[in-house]
Amino acid sequence: MRFLPTDEQRDFARSLDAMLTAAGTPAATRAWAAGDPGPGRVLWSRLGESGTFALAAPEAYEGVGPLPVELAHALLESGRHAVPGPLVETIAATALLADLAEHGESAPAKRFLPSLVAGSTVATLALADASPYALDADAADLLFAVEGEELRLAPGHEGIRVSADPVRRLARPAPGGELLAAGPAVAAAARAARQWALLATAAQALGVGLALLDRTVAYARQRTQFGTPIGSFQAVKHRLADTLIGLEFARPLLFGAALTFASSDLAAAKAAAGEAVHRAAATALQIHGAVGYTEELDLALWLRKARPLRDAWGSPSWCRARVLADLDGARRP
Repeated sequence: MRFLPTDEQRDFARSLDAMLTAAGTPAATRAWAAGDPGPGRVLWSRLGESGTFALAAPEAYEGVGPLPVELAHALLESGRHAVPGPLVETIAATALLADLAEHGESAPAKRFLPSLVAGSTVATLALADASPYALDADAADLLFAVEGEELRLAPGHEGIRVSADPVRRLARPAPGGELLAAGPAVAAAARAARQWALLATAAQALGVGLALLDRTVAYARQRTQFGTPIGSFQAVKHRLADTLIGLEFARPLLFGAALTFASSDLAAAKAAAGEAVHRAAATALQIHGAVGYTEELDLALWLRKARPLRDAWGSPSWCRARVLADLDGARRP
């Protein structure tokens, strides 16, 4: 198994990093939280032009995939730059429609995938038995909802719920809407969509954790106490080192899961990345001290994402139970 990225994958990640750095993503993220999705939609279009959304779609529907390893690189960069919007949900919806097409239900894929792949349409997704709340339903163009063996295009949502992260707004799909597909193929496609959502969320969480660590290291080098940078104190060094170890432990699990795309590997990667980003947030808050709590500091854009990303699309306890269940099933004759 190859864990090192290829030259093409490195170049792709670097190009996304450069594009998002030049785009001034924090300003777009703050605008999104304030209810102005305009700057975020510009970012979305640029991600579409970069091919990010095409990575989960087959060539038959104007995609270039499925390419889960490249997708992991793309979502890691989106987390590092705190890109707003339902990226994970759009990718999961893309995977769901593509899987439906493989099972003979091609009409929804033909209708929706080209615009999703191009980045001209923002979609969100709710799975009744996995993630019943749709992310950013108020800013999305399409709200897909799966319940049992039915896929519907929801007519709207039932009101926004408060989230720990003001950039992430949650809502339940309104009942009814257009029935797009029904039957066992929908249930199978929903399972495939959750696999992609696990991978994308784990990658995004890892990116957020790396951004928190980078910002905390930079702060520890410039903040002085008793005339000495606090980064020289052993207690601070140890805390930062523990955070780095957690993140670097999650990285091979993430890209290993992207290579195998096995359910237990994806669950393990999501659990590791979720716990690592949560620890990175705690470290960042402790070392920044009181200034870490201020909304004016951009650090808050990443701090607030840690807990929601840890639990989105599968909490650590759910992921561990999934790994154990798969291992137990593998032992059975």
